[in-house]
Amino acid sequence: MTPATSLFTPVEADLRLLADNLKQLVGNRHPILFAAAEHLFGAGGKRIRPAIVLLISRATMLEQDITLRHRRLAEITEMIHTASLVHDDVVDESDVRRGVPTVHSLFGNRIAILAGDFLFAQSSWYLANLDNLEVVKLLSEVIMDLATGEIQQGLNRFDASISIETYLQKSYYKTASLIANSSKAAGLLSEVSRETVEHLYSYGRHFGIAFQIVDDILDFTSTTDTLGKPVGSDLKSGNLTAPVLFALAQKPSLEVLIEREFAQEGDLEQALALIQDSHGIQQARDLAAHHAKLAIEHLAVLPPSESHQALINIAEYTLSRLY
Repeated sequence: MTPATSLFTPVEADLRLLADNLKQLVGNRHPILFAAAEHLFGAGGKRIRPAIVLLISRATMLEQDITLRHRRLAEITEMIHTASLVHDDVVDESDVRRGVPTVHSLFGNRIAILAGDFLFAQSSWYLANLDNLEVVKLLSEVIMDLATGEIQQGLNRFDASISIETYLQKSYYKTASLIANSSKAAGLLSEVSRETVEHLYSYGRHFGIAFQIVDDILDFTSTTDTLGKPVGSDLKSGNLTAPVLFALAQKPSLEVLIEREFAQEGDLEQALALIQDSHGIQQARDLAAHHAKLAIEHLAVLPPSESHQALINIAEYTLSRLY
């Protein structure tokens, strides 16, 4: 399996510059913020979101170099994503993310919430300075979507009656909205046609949904070491994802365990066994593959280039994480 970072070859130098810039942009105000920025934007992190923004920027600006506004958009995208992770970790009480201590476990909840707020506020300020009202609207909507997705997830905990459609809508809010709208924004900054801009949005939307479904499958099929969190932790917290929703249709007894919130000894283990024994994981794989395929089809509007190919490879790589 290709490591994610080797997929970003056309924008490798851009991503290095991005990491340095982010540490400076965020950290030059205060020692605590600098420490948090160093922790958040230092080593680690796949940088998939800004990489997609930069690849789309390069794929749509073949005759000339990308602009400072394209670079700033990639930085804003990563800031928004990171702010949402910092807040998510406080809500979920996660001490570790991808094997690394979370901001609130290092600095406490108060600093983590303020650091997340600061990142959202700063991303908004840099966004306004792009002087492109349509791009400002797109990325402002993302910040609303992230909050909506988080609230929806909280309200739907342990609700075995939610539909796949509701799950996909939440996945759009929590993951795909940022990728879709920042992909579209990159096209707008490149001044491509309206039709191309919409295809770029659809690429981001379908890629983001595939990416989230794959993440949700890995919660059941990966190991604690690889995930950086216990296997089945989404299910345990009542977050019902695609594999669970598909399994519920085949294993009615699963609903009883979910409805009583795994209160009895062995409930969670029994639920995990029922999901493994169903076609839920395979059906979720098929759904992820469907969305990855749709994402790739929307790239057909772009002329051939190394960056165009990298965008295809990233969508294919997302699925390969399952095998």
